[in-house]
Amino acid sequence: MNSATVRNLLVRGMLAGLAAGLLALVVAYFLGEPSVDSAIGFEEAHASGHDHEVELVSRSLQSTAGLATGVLIYGIAFGGIAALGFCFALGRVGRFSPRATALLLSGSALLAVYVVPFLKYPANPPSVGDPDTIGKRTTLYFLMMVLSVLLAIAAVILGKRLAPRLGTWYATIAAVAAFAVAIGLAYAFLPTFNEVPEHFPATLLWRFRTSALAIQATLWVGFGLVFGELAERMLNPKPAAAPSGRSVPAAH
Repeated sequence: MNSATVRNLLVRGMLAGLAAGLLALVVAYFLGEPSVDSAIGFEEAHASGHDHEVELVSRSLQSTAGLATGVLIYGIAFGGIAALGFCFALGRVGRFSPRATALLLSGSALLAVYVVPFLKYPANPPSVGDPDTIGKRTTLYFLMMVLSVLLAIAAVILGKRLAPRLGTWYATIAAVAAFAVAIGLAYAFLPTFNEVPEHFPATLLWRFRTSALAIQATLWVGFGLVFGELAERMLNPKPAAAPSGRSVPAAH
């Protein structure tokens, strides 16, 4: 793949990331922000008088312009990175079309980059979590994410090496099983945190975490669909239709 093609795909990836960011912004505003407001209300109701701090940025600004800026910039940045990953993966993970490769890449990245770490260290709303452990929790979360990505890459390599002997179907099953076992061992050995305050509403915690998952799923799946379509049209353009009214001469 030449540099011009990579550059064009990079631009399309950033545009697809922007489009996916807009979709994720809608989900974040209507699903995520109400849970954040409820969690902040719980925190304020159970805080002592001297615990209140002066807001440097108002909550209304955080939930509108701040949220939009963060989500859209993140969407553009991750779209560019994912497009570069697509350039490397196209033709190397199987004989898939650009559209199918984009969907496969976005789905795999959603699983490895977000879902696997999320299941071990799920997102927490305000008022959940000990401030003294935030550094350790952040470090362990990124460690789990790096492990998940590396193990996913290792699983792909394992599957490709086993395919000539076992066939594609059984090689895929073996690679997925190996990935699941390795992730299970990581879950077992890495520490777990249970810092939910007493009397914190379980339904609120559930809504916050499901909305966080929905935002990421919207972002990654939206990117896969939009970028897959853009990449398909660029790499496999449809032939121009013959002008109407002209008859094609018969072959002799």
